[in-house]
Amino acid sequence: MRLLHSATAFAATSALALALTACGNGSGDDTSGGQASAPTSSSSATADGGATAENAGATTDTGSSTGRSGSSAAGSSTGGGTGSSGDGTGASRCHTAGLGFSFGSGDGKISSSDDQQQLPVVLKNKTSAACTIQGFPGVDLKSSGGSWSLTRSSATPKKITLAAGSSATFTITYLPWNQGSGTEFKATSVVVTPPNETTSATLAWPGGSVLLQDGATHPGTYTGPVGS
Repeated sequence: MRLLHSATAFAATSALALALTACGNGSGDDTSGGQASAPTSSSSATADGGATAENAGATTDTGSSTGRSGSSAAGSSTGGGTGSSGDGTGASRCHTAGLGFSFGSGDGKISSSDDQQQLPVVLKNKTSAACTIQGFPGVDLKSSGGSWSLTRSSATPKKITLAAGSSATFTITYLPWNQGSGTEFKATSVVVTPPNETTSATLAWPGGSVLLQDGATHPGTYTGPVGS
């Protein structure tokens, strides 16, 4: 009877041990499952982190692109400033106030078939900086009785850069008046307006009377562009 009781107790103890072992294995499986879940969560976090890094990289590229655009815009702006001058030196346009006016040597005949004369007019840069000038000046001959605006020649103007103290010239071609040749224009002065300017300079006319041809299609008196 005692032997049977011992056997029953042993069986019960073994069954309890087996149950505890089974429970222990189950707990281990749960823990393992938790660990598997943790790496999955960690992997997801890493992926999120990678996405954030890519976004940061995109932001950096955008910033870099913006920097390039900004640089390009600045270059474009700089190029407009220089392109405005058109000569690559950055020199501004010559203004009347910064120019000196005088006559050059001339008054030589330019044609053997008539008495046309040439009178060079000198424009000197009086400022301490270079300036550019291009085009035809306005030229008006004045007399006690009126004014005569001269027409332009067919020459093509070219842009000229005048360094400080340097000069450029244009030429007034005129047809002197002779007795019996037509209407006399007794010029006393010449008013010169540099290209693209509205302020003028007046010089005493050094020649004699000019044959008035203010209504002629191709007058013998006209002006050339600066640099002619």
